[in-house]
Parts: sequence; structure tokens; C-alpha cells
Amino acid sequence: MVKIGDISLGNFPLLLAPMEDVSDPPFRYLCKIHGADLMYTEFISSEGLIRDAVKSRKKLDIFDYERPIGIQIFGGDEEAMSMATKIVDATQPDIVDINFGCPVKKVVCKGAGAAVLKDLPLMVRLTEAVVKSTNLPVTVKTRLGWDEKSKNIEEVAERMQDIGVKALSIHGRTRTQLYKGEADWTLIGRVKDNPRIQIPIFGNGDIDSPEKALEYKNRYGVDGIMIGRASIGYPWIFREIKHYLATGLHMAPPSFDERVEACLTHLQKSVEWKSPVQAINEMKRHYASYFKGIPNFKPYRTSLVASNDLSEIVDILQDLKENYLVEA
Repeated sequence: MVKIGDISLGNFPLLLAPMEDVSDPPFRYLCKIHGADLMYTEFISSEGLIRDAVKSRKKLDIFDYERPIGIQIFGGDEEAMSMATKIVDATQPDIVDINFGCPVKKVVCKGAGAAVLKDLPLMVRLTEAVVKSTNLPVTVKTRLGWDEKSKNIEEVAERMQDIGVKALSIHGRTRTQLYKGEADWTLIGRVKDNPRIQIPIFGNGDIDSPEKALEYKNRYGVDGIMIGRASIGYPWIFREIKHYLATGLHMAPPSFDERVEACLTHLQKSVEWKSPVQAINEMKRHYASYFKGIPNFKPYRTSLVASNDLSEIVDILQDLKENYLVEA
């Protein structure tokens, strides 16, 4: 049984990675109903929380059906991270997570995210500031290191555990790799094999099929897997991996109707949580993912992206269910 503090996650949990502009409550709802065991919010700026920035505060929204749920924060200043942690703590998530892995330039330039990998003493101080500011379990998401010459994840893991971190999620790339090339899980496996490491170690990077999930589980011995990009437009990946791990058999892929229903649910949940205008605009980047690989879909996608009218978009999606197979 894998546990983070007192939170039980089953024998081999599947985690939804925190993804900016993706893992908001509407998307998390779909991942939860399709088998995600632990989910994290989009990352939230510690400075933004302190300034009471609307966008940062909105990301604190969590719902009971999502539990266990972790709120992820990032920053490069100890006092700001401490204050932000107290704000997060008041919203009563199950976990506080620290982002030491984001490779995006606008985050790194502020000395946050993956930039902290260049300064291990600062990483320790920032983490201690968070741990001391909450009674909730604190977890960390990070990368192998800053670049090929500074893969320090083995030392990072020991230091994080020593100051009270309860679990570590490791993306198998350096910051300079961004999301290019293949994720290297070798060092993730070495962290897990370290006899000093007693906390759960979750592997992240390139898991896009049930076969790969089983292969990496067996090869690297991780306690669970965190899934990011492969879940975009395909929340069914969680249930498919679970089924394959349990039976060795593949589940049938989602039907076309299931794809349409998931897209509709995502849209409707977004409208409920955001303004309709914002929901409609943000959904435009998801349509291609939900219907990836579907032949002759381009005219529908063009119509969906072009429309700014909610009832019209719903009509297009309903029309897809009723007429697509006849036309395809």
C-alpha cells in the first residue's frame, strides 16, 4: 500500500501531473472518473497568491469529489513560499506540492521551478519554509537536474526526504531538454533503489500506453506513475492502464460517443467553473485532442473552433453523435 503521510493511494497509484492551462477542475473531473488516484492543481505562483491575484486565487478551487487532491505552488523566495503555503493550507487540500521542475522560461527567469535545481541549498530552504508552514504532507515534483552535467536528483531525493518531504515525483528529463528527446528513467530507478529512500517515488515522462506503464513499473520499481501529456484529450488512459496491470488485457478504446460525451462534459464543467466566454475560448485547444485519429473530423473541428456560441457548439457536438458515423 502506497501512502503519502496518512493518505492511502492503493498498491500502484496513477497520478495526474499538474499542467498549466490543462489540469483545471473540469479536466480533473474527467480524469478522476476514469481512474486517477491522486491529482494536482495547475501550479500556482506564491507571489501571485500573496498579491491576491485573481488567476492565482482561482486555481485554489478544489472539490470534495477530487480527493485526495494536492495544490501545487512555485516560487524562489522563502518568505513568499511560507506565506503562500499558509494561504493554501486554509483551503484544506490533502497535500501541498512544490514545483521544482517547470522548465518554462518565464518561471525559470524568476529563479523558480527547475531553476532551483541549480541551487540545492536554496531548494532545501524553500522546502523547509513550506514544511514548517503546514501540517499537511508536502510533496515535491522535480527533474533529473538542470542539464546533462548536473543531474543531481539522487542527492536531491535524500535532502528532500531528510527535511520532511513525504513523496517525490521525478520527471525523467533535465531542464535544458524541456520535453524533447526520450525521458531517461534510469536515475529515477536509482533513486528508488537507494536504501536510504523510504518515501514513495513516482516516475513521470513519456508514459503513453498500458504496455509502457507495466514495463516501467517492473523495470524501475517505482511506487506509482504520474501521467501528463498522454491524458490530454484522453482521460481514459488511467482506466486502461489499471485494467492492463490487473489483467494483462487491453480494454476496448473509448467509443466515438464516449469521446463526444467527454468533450461535452469538459465544456459544460468549464462553463460552470469559468465564464462562458473563457470556457469556450479555452476549449478550442482541446477539440483536436479529444478526436485525435478520427477520420474526416477536420470540418467539425473547424466549425467548433470558429464558433463562439455555446448552444451552437453543443449542437455541433450533438450532431456529431447522431450523424458522424453515417457521413464518415
